[in-house]
Amino acid sequence: MTIAIPPLQSADLPDREIGFWKLTGPGAIMIGLAIGSGEMVLWPWITAKFGTEMMWAAALGVFLQLFINMEVGRWAVATGESPFTGFARASRLWVFFFISLLLVGAFLPGMGRAVGTSLRILFFGENGPGADWMWTALVIAFALLILFGPKRIYTTVEKSVLSMVLFIVVGMVVVAISVGTLDDMFAMFRGILNFGHLRFDEDFTFSRFFGAFVFAGIGGLGNLYYAYYLRDKGVGMGKRIPMLLNPLREAQRGNSEIGYLYPESVANADRFKAWFKFVITDSVVFFWLANTFTMFLFMFGALVVLYPAGIVPEESTIIWDLALILESTMGIWGRYLFLVIGIAAFFSSVLAGIDGGVRLWVDLLHSNFKAPNRFAANRLYLAFAVGLGTLGVLATWFFETFDVTVLDFFFIGAMLGGFAMAGYVPMLLYMNLKHLPPSARPGVFNIIMMVVAAITYISFAVYTVAAKLIELMG
Repeated sequence: MTIAIPPLQSADLPDREIGFWKLTGPGAIMIGLAIGSGEMVLWPWITAKFGTEMMWAAALGVFLQLFINMEVGRWAVATGESPFTGFARASRLWVFFFISLLLVGAFLPGMGRAVGTSLRILFFGENGPGADWMWTALVIAFALLILFGPKRIYTTVEKSVLSMVLFIVVGMVVVAISVGTLDDMFAMFRGILNFGHLRFDEDFTFSRFFGAFVFAGIGGLGNLYYAYYLRDKGVGMGKRIPMLLNPLREAQRGNSEIGYLYPESVANADRFKAWFKFVITDSVVFFWLANTFTMFLFMFGALVVLYPAGIVPEESTIIWDLALILESTMGIWGRYLFLVIGIAAFFSSVLAGIDGGVRLWVDLLHSNFKAPNRFAANRLYLAFAVGLGTLGVLATWFFETFDVTVLDFFFIGAMLGGFAMAGYVPMLLYMNLKHLPPSARPGVFNIIMMVVAAITYISFAVYTVAAKLIELMG
């Protein structure tokens, strides 16, 4: 049974009293979430297959998501809420739309499976013992141990992901220097400027391209996780919202879903401007520039080593095959070094993905349904973290039985994420224009970019459905 969501409360926006670097963390987590999908898997695979032909789409995908991130941050700074609560106030249909996508996504734990298979190869070789689902179970169990260690879940995620991101970036810079030249770099830049060129075959259909475009960056529902991390970092109205606490350490008190709205005044407008300046800088530096940099480092390795040799990684052992990039210059130890970098990339996404996904489930159910609302938010977090982890392991066992590959997991999950973005991108813009105080509303350029993003995702989604229907009918 659904319950009414309380309206936004009225309160002044807190002052921003600390600088950029002390607030750093939310954007870095978003990089960690992004690296294990498009950066590490989809776009290097596409580059190994087609060279520079479609690099423009990777660059454009991240750039469009920059503005989505900013608008998520705008809502979070001004209200302290996640956009999901705002969506639910507008219509309960959004609640069931997102729950449906989450249910399907729960059966596609691609990153956990990729880490598991990579660990098996690292320790025991390509023909090591154990099925994929067993290694996936170990990965998810380890992620849960990390999440439920310290008192504050956000602090755990931030420190763990940030350390892995630093290791990945340094490692990939070493890889790029080891395998490439300036001429290779210029060739990659020319590919980025090759706007609009597409090439498909039986292994790379338009639906897979749609998924890859969505996962250039974070994509899907992942962009909306940014609001949770801004809130728990105490950014803007997030200062007034209780932080999610570890249920094994402390009971949760206070409502963590319902936010505030500031009355329009010169003082509040100035405070919003100061907070939103952080969101812009955080999004540009971490989500756009650092995210694009890491993605193209992985693509650069595939372009220089795999593409000229005609090597397209096998879908079931993609990271091990991508590790050929470093074996060409450093021998077998280089291949294992790349494998370690890949494991770190995937695990950062596993950790951030479990945390963000579970927060989303808790947010939707705790604020919209009577029965879950009886429990503290962090108790629900514990139950869903364990339950969804178990479901992911069972799904891996099921799909492994029917030879569905790791790459299939990623492409299917990314395509579903594209449908989510086709729905929430225009809705997010609508909420920010209609419900926020005038001083917090987006400017003309952001509005234009959000409209472009909405048209892009909606067009891709409609085309994908139409193509599938034509295929079924013909």
